[in-house]
This record gives sequence, structure tokens and C-alpha cells, in this order.
Amino acid sequence: MTWPDLAAAAQALSPQAVNLLDAGSLLSAFGALGVAVVLFAETGLLVGFFLPGDSLLFTAGLLCVQGNHGPVHLSLPQVLCAAVAGALLGAQTGYLLGRRGGRTLLARSRSRKLHEGAAKAEELLDRYGHAKAIVLARFVPIVRTVLNPMAGALNVPARVFTLWQVIGGLVWTVGLVLAGYALGSSVPNVDRYLLPIVALVVLVSLAPLAVEVIRRRGSRTSNGSSH
Repeated sequence: MTWPDLAAAAQALSPQAVNLLDAGSLLSAFGALGVAVVLFAETGLLVGFFLPGDSLLFTAGLLCVQGNHGPVHLSLPQVLCAAVAGALLGAQTGYLLGRRGGRTLLARSRSRKLHEGAAKAEELLDRYGHAKAIVLARFVPIVRTVLNPMAGALNVPARVFTLWQVIGGLVWTVGLVLAGYALGSSVPNVDRYLLPIVALVVLVSLAPLAVEVIRRRGSRTSNGSSH
């Protein structure tokens, strides 16, 4: 490899060239490996709550379609393996960290969103029980980051957590990747509309949080008027 080639590669992987919040940028720079790393960080490390898990999975599926003109072409088997590995290992790591001091780590964070996510995660565990909450959390941004260490901190049995995080992780990762792949296979030149599609996926993934906020405001209003 010549010096210009090395310089170009280094520039492509530089922090300035990679936007951590943009699925297309991450996939262009790191490919399937980036899917594994991002999902591990988002589901296993509290610092990864801002990462774009939903849009990354869907976009990766789109970019696996033969003949796409997107920023990169990916291998569907590689993406599926990377997504599953990152999501499952990340969740299990988050659980183990929670067992060893999840509440302490959370208390050190100054992020309001992270603390709100922790409250929602604990509420899910109380309201729906361990199995349903662990599966549902996979589909809610921020909550899927915080629920895993919260489950460890609340001493959810390891066997119960492992079983349901594997089921939820498989449904979430494989479902979103295949949804993106199916859309890309059925709609010609869908990569031209990549940004609007990703924006729609992000909005849909945030819908549960928006509904919960509206519901809470409504209950507060009704409680206030009753007094």
C-alpha cells in the first residue's frame, strides 16, 4: 500500500470523518464490525445511550441489497452475525456491571436522559415482570441501555435475564436488519431515500418514549385537577 493510500485510509477513519450519530457514516467507515461495536456499547455500556442502534440495524439491512448505490455494500450474513453478537454480549456485560455496582455508576452520571431511562427501566421491570420488560426494552432507545445494568442491580436471576435478553436481542437485531433488507430488495433505488427512511425509523423508535411522556403529563394534569 502506498503512502497516499495509507493517508486516505487514516483520513477515512479519523474522528472528524466519522459521525457517531449517523448510521451511514458508521457503516461506511467500519462496516459490519461497526455494527457489533456500536450495539455492544449501546446495550452494555452506559456511555453508549446516545448511539443509533435502531437506525444502524435498519440501514445495514438496506446496504446488504445487491446493486445498491449507497456508501458501502455489506454482507447480510456478516451483518446479522455482528448485530447478534454485539447486542447479546453487550446486554450480558451490562447486566454483570449492574451486579457489581450499577446504581453507583448511574449515580455518577449527570445525564438527565440517562436517569429518566433508568426510572423507566425500573418501572418496566415492576409493571411487566422480568421476561416481558427485558424483551420490550430492546425496542426503546435509552431504556435498552439502562435496563441491563438495572436488572443486575435489582438482582434479576441470571438465568431469567440471559434467556429473555437473548430472545429479545434476536428479535430486535434480526427483525430490523431483515426489515431493511426486505425494503431494499422490493423498492428499486431505495438508497436514494436513505436519509428520510432512517429519519422515519428514528421517529418510530422514539414513539414509545413520546407516548409515555404524554401519558404521564395527562395523569399529572388529571391528578392536579382532582385536587
